Amino acid sequence: MDALVTGGSGFVGLRLIRRLVEDGHVVRALARSDAAADKVTEAGAKPVPGDLSDFAILAEAMSGSDVVFHSAARTSRGGGRDAFERDNVTGTRNVVAGARRAGVRRLVHVGTEAALMTGQALVDVDEAAPLRPDSPAPYAASKAKAEQVVLAANGEDLETVVLRPRLVWGTGDSTVLPELVAAVQTGRFAWIGGGRHLTATTHVDNVVLGVLLAAERGRPGEAYFVTDGEPIVFRDFVTELLATQGVTAPGRSMPELPARIATSAGETLWRRLGLSGAPPLDYMSLWLSSKECTIDIGKARTELGYQPIRTRAEGFAELRA
Repeated sequence: MDALVTGGSGFVGLRLIRRLVEDGHVVRALARSDAAADKVTEAGAKPVPGDLSDFAILAEAMSGSDVVFHSAARTSRGGGRDAFERDNVTGTRNVVAGARRAGVRRLVHVGTEAALMTGQALVDVDEAAPLRPDSPAPYAASKAKAEQVVLAANGEDLETVVLRPRLVWGTGDSTVLPELVAAVQTGRFAWIGGGRHLTATTHVDNVVLGVLLAAERGRPGEAYFVTDGEPIVFRDFVTELLATQGVTAPGRSMPELPARIATSAGETLWRRLGLSGAPPLDYMSLWLSSKECTIDIGKARTELGYQPIRTRAEGFAELRA
């Protein structure tokens, strides 16, 4: 097939491009900078200059594509609510409009379990759980709204499918692992409430598999969760993840209640004063570090034929190497 990838220079996007090229597909990737163009070229895709701000440019980039893989998103902790709305919501609307104008057959959107989060635990959650565009976390709210845009766009002229991984990790990660290492090295790391809750995870290779299966077999207008399979104790996962970089996880812990109070105060202060960056502890980091998140992937197993291809042990070994 002929495919276009947004976010191709990112963590998931680069892995996806390499897999598509290995499988013999023609791949183009949106590139908003020379550095991004160099990355996607190295991965085997043809770079197409542009970004998510103009659907006409997107439509031109998508011309001739059978499938568009939309993996571009703002994930950084800073930037403010307006930046998340612009990049994740308006950007996704432009991707949908561009795909329609270009006559694309199918759009696969890389979503996230965060689209369901408002601060509650997610226990054995499945696709029937409601999206939460009202989330106090700008990232979560924007990804919920983006998914609503994608699913509402499904129709005879454009098939849309959403894939939702949880806690994406592996070689090439430029967000989760580097931030954990930096927190330990600067003395800011602490387990919240002991960190002994269960969490789902999704190795980047398992994400890419899910994305490809969604393109091939996903029912139009549907969303699918994918993970590494059985959940793991958050503390055990993070300890092993840090160890792959030669970093020892500290034993320091703080109760959840003070962490929640500090997070709420910091988020409010940053929002009201329009401060740059992110507060020391933001909503998404708090929820990741303190709330159970376990996911039922039965729908993906049944309808997509999904089965994780990369184990955690294999992923940890790759990171060590």
